[in-house]
Amino acid sequence: MITVSFPGRFSSLDRIRKFYTTAARQAGLEEKAVNEVELAVDEATSNIIQHAYGGENKGDIECSYSIDSSGLLVIIRDFGKSFDPKVVRRPDLESDVCCREEGGLGLHFMRTLMDSVEFSFNVHGGNLLTMTKRLHGSQEKHQVSKGA
Repeated sequence: MITVSFPGRFSSLDRIRKFYTTAARQAGLEEKAVNEVELAVDEATSNIIQHAYGGENKGDIECSYSIDSSGLLVIIRDFGKSFDPKVVRRPDLESDVCCREEGGLGLHFMRTLMDSVEFSFNVHGGNLLTMTKRLHGSQEKHQVSKGA
């Protein structure tokens, strides 16, 4: 497991993306899958800064990954406000854009782009996000969200 901590700032997002892009390529993912990992990680870490920490410079984002024969395991930990994905409504993707409620798309994108997405949280603060991206042809997609 490779782990690096980054300051919880929007200026860190590029370095976080590059950290996971390198990992995705090392895992042997196709370029489309590499881009999907980048987008999912970007959504997750942006949400951490904005929602878990409530702004920049209020905590670190701990980024980890491991690679095995099935693909890439992405782990992102923060130490901010607990997040329960069960309270996030599924986004309205049918209505006209001007009439939709704000929010929920980041979680939707993560679940759509990655093969599995799992949340665990501590009621006293802090979240652990685990996502996987499998090599082409490895098992079916599944998504799980839970609180701990």
